[in-house]
Amino acid sequence: MNMMASGVLAPVPPKSLSETGISLVMMRDLLLKTMFRTNLDTCSAISRAIALTIPVTQELVDLARSQRLLEATGTLHANSGGEMGYQLTDAGKARALDALAQSEYYGAMPVPLAAYREQIKRQSIRNIQITREQLTNAMGHLILPKELMDHLGPAVGSGRSILMYGPPGNGKSSISNGIRDALGDRIYIPRAIEYAGQVITVFDPIVHTAAAESVDDPTSLRRSGNRFDNRYVLSVRPTVITGGELSLDMLDLTYNPTARTYTAPLQLKSSGGVFIVDDLGRQAEPPQKLVNRWIVPLEESRDILSLQSGEKFEVPFDTLVIFSTNFHPNEIFDKAALRRIFFKIKIDGPSQQDFLKIFAMVARKKGVPLDERAMLHLMKVKYPTIANVYANYQPVFLIDQIIAICNFEGMPHQMSPELIDRAWANMFVRDEAIAH
Repeated sequence: MNMMASGVLAPVPPKSLSETGISLVMMRDLLLKTMFRTNLDTCSAISRAIALTIPVTQELVDLARSQRLLEATGTLHANSGGEMGYQLTDAGKARALDALAQSEYYGAMPVPLAAYREQIKRQSIRNIQITREQLTNAMGHLILPKELMDHLGPAVGSGRSILMYGPPGNGKSSISNGIRDALGDRIYIPRAIEYAGQVITVFDPIVHTAAAESVDDPTSLRRSGNRFDNRYVLSVRPTVITGGELSLDMLDLTYNPTARTYTAPLQLKSSGGVFIVDDLGRQAEPPQKLVNRWIVPLEESRDILSLQSGEKFEVPFDTLVIFSTNFHPNEIFDKAALRRIFFKIKIDGPSQQDFLKIFAMVARKKGVPLDERAMLHLMKVKYPTIANVYANYQPVFLIDQIIAICNFEGMPHQMSPELIDRAWANMFVRDEAIAH
């Protein structure tokens, strides 16, 4: 029976070598490489390393023994429930070294690309149902106008691409993170996938937050009591956040020529989750060029990757892409690119009323009492100098400055017109000529 995580159907553990979908030679070589590199010698320890159930691991060990690549050591490990020990024969060591020369990858058995495609369909970002309440709760720390939530809700629920634009400092990044938090459920991420005999590692502890693993217990009566295929890790829906450092080559397979191994690109690691391109327009590549790279994936839910040999192959593209920029969309995209981004949402600065709400909330949170003279000075004297343009970052900036000044002067946290002036001076740099 398929187990479920948050309504997502789990991948079933293979009950035999043939059910793994991987060639016997590849699995046997991975077993030999893993034993050679880790010195593991019992079936239960090896099964954890290669992420297969104990019975299937035993089947693989027996296959390698029949080919005289492994032999039983004749010792029973008392601390492993009296398990038999195994070691590589001379022929096994030679084969392991030969296999390592072709690829240094060892450990978890990969999932065939075709099986991964099926799992992606079961846990697609397009399948999620998001309510106004979920989204509001995830954005609870932000004061946002109601009409913004009216636009954001359908955008997130559709699992389609979103472009957020508007002046800097108004919480585009915080909103992106709130969207990520609103998703909140779990999916299955493969440790690695296999295509044309090549292994591509996918699970990345920096991107993925493991929620649970499924381990076979050697002392259990039902020895294949796995809840799901351990070649996957149950993980929170992933989020990849990139900024000015994003370049086109980060969206290609990464090949390590020394280890002769592949690593999945960022968008594949973010499958079933969110890919945030923050600060679009600050990258070395022009924004139009970056978006052109996403056009086919965004429209057709598939991406094309290339192996070192030049062979191209198709992988699923199942990611909610959020572009965030301080530029007006018409300045950085042509109409064709804009048409392909499904939702365009302007994130503007707050109204005076919302600004005051945010200011009061931040002051309360940080323990700085509000002062009427200071507030009047801020609103009537300071803001008119910048045409009363408010931004969401300003309350936090000003109050943190005031706290720093009070701490330095050795006085209790407080507000005054003088402190507002000193804090304001750090928020903007005066235009002036500097002699060099």
